[in-house]
Amino acid sequence: MLRRAAAAAGVLLAATLAPTAHADGPGGGLCEGADMDVQVCAEDSTTAPISGGGGDSGTTTPADTSSGGTAKPACTYTRLDPQPPADNLAWEGKSAKDGALYQVECPETGRVGVVFIPSGGAAPAPRIDPEVLARRAVDSMRLDGPAVASPRTGGRYLVGMPMWMWATPSPSTFGPTTASATAGGVTVTATATVSSIRWTMGDGTTITCTGPGTPYTPDQGKSPSPDCGHRYTRAAYDQPDGRYRGSVTATWAVQWSAPALGDSGTLRETRQTDFTVRVVEMQALNGS
Repeated sequence: MLRRAAAAAGVLLAATLAPTAHADGPGGGLCEGADMDVQVCAEDSTTAPISGGGGDSGTTTPADTSSGGTAKPACTYTRLDPQPPADNLAWEGKSAKDGALYQVECPETGRVGVVFIPSGGAAPAPRIDPEVLARRAVDSMRLDGPAVASPRTGGRYLVGMPMWMWATPSPSTFGPTTASATAGGVTVTATATVSSIRWTMGDGTTITCTGPGTPYTPDQGKSPSPDCGHRYTRAAYDQPDGRYRGSVTATWAVQWSAPALGDSGTLRETRQTDFTVRVVEMQALNGS
């Protein structure tokens, strides 16, 4: 697994390579797959194995040798010498008899870390950063903004009364959603799930909920929502059309992995839905 900074092996190289453009072959686009399980294809005819695999004493992977080109690969893998001690967390239960730890640098996205390469392994040195592939997989996903169920557009809400907010969950609005992308002999699989929802209520307050919220039922009476609620303290009479204008922003956590490289990481995506809510004051008449 990729370890950022020096947390895993304590041995890092300065990321001095200049960013390079990734090299795709023809044929990119959507391949077979349906709904929430889509494979993205990006053909690349060049695959270069890591020199000697995990047991090799060599220190670097081959550079890009495209015809007459001088560009370096999007990621380089350098065998750590000396290897970290056996109790280093980067080994993740493996040992030197199983393979070796390599420094990985991906200047295109600025990632630096450590991965394990098995002995005799033929893990490819990609001509494209696996994180770039992960982003392609994300681009093929349908990640929508929250489907707001409450507050209802046609509803009317009272100042001081508990409001229950919730969004209707589905694979495209809450996850999990999975897609994969392949290029240069490397396949990256990414899975996206909403980690939090931020409600901007239009009255200057913001509320963050960890889930879609709990739907209100009449038997709840005037009790507040157990996980995602709000109380307006003033009416919206001074707002356009007498409504507060708010928004709901979902943060998607995307976990991706490239098993052939022992590489993985996390991306963040956000999607937003706007809403309006009419808030009024209760009027009461006092009889004499």
